[in-house]
Amino acid sequence: MSSARMPTIFIPHGGGPWPFVDLNGRFGEEEMRHLREFLEQYPGTLPQRPKAILVITSHWEAPVVTLGTSANPPMYYDYYNFPEASYHIQWPAPGCPSLAPRVAELLHQAGFATDSDDQRGYDHGTFVPLKVMFPKADIPVLQMSLIRDLDPARHIELGKALEPLRDEGVLIIGSGMSFHNLRKLRQPEAAAISQPFDDWLQEIMVLSPACREKKLLDWVCGPNARIAHPREEHLLPLMVITGAAGTDPGRVVFNGLFGNAWITGVEFCNACCGQ
Repeated sequence: MSSARMPTIFIPHGGGPWPFVDLNGRFGEEEMRHLREFLEQYPGTLPQRPKAILVITSHWEAPVVTLGTSANPPMYYDYYNFPEASYHIQWPAPGCPSLAPRVAELLHQAGFATDSDDQRGYDHGTFVPLKVMFPKADIPVLQMSLIRDLDPARHIELGKALEPLRDEGVLIIGSGMSFHNLRKLRQPEAAAISQPFDDWLQEIMVLSPACREKKLLDWVCGPNARIAHPREEHLLPLMVITGAAGTDPGRVVFNGLFGNAWITGVEFCNACCGQ
């Protein structure tokens, strides 16, 4: 058992393989630098080295919660129309099949069905940000799917079931984007369109646990919500992380432009009060 409670965090993973290949100006250099610096520096803020990392990725949906149980997950290049070099990126972090039974146990106790997939590779919601955060690729990673129904309430409850892992040395990461409208992302008007929802999200993440959950359940009532998320799969990892937060306060740990849109990262920890 770990002596320190791990935080839990929702990170924006950016667009495609943005940190590792020349994208020919697709995203702004200053925007990419800002997000990269945040991801690089974040592990240094952790209370201890994680025993394992559980990643809830917005790029994997399944009928029931599914765990990637390969001991050596391959790379899964789930993006299109990027330079050839982006299909040769490697991040050989070991899988963590030994954690899967514990995760399944917690989920079954909460009434969730689970499945496993020993062929699933690291998708870019996992390997892109984690390659920046943990470049040595020496911490075991268990990748977890969303539930295909995309129900906010179920995903918050899913997160609540996972909370005990934080006291067992596991870093729980939700990987998504707080703005995910690909038709608008790189347009000049993206900043103005994304800012109302982004401001709203920042405001509710620092509310009490009951209030932030209530607001998230009604996220479609947020300003420009369906413009920010025509489909909510990139917001659902935040629901899971909010559930896993328990009663811990939240704080915004990243905010900036990416592809002209405002995006936010949120951490929950028992040391966040007053920060």
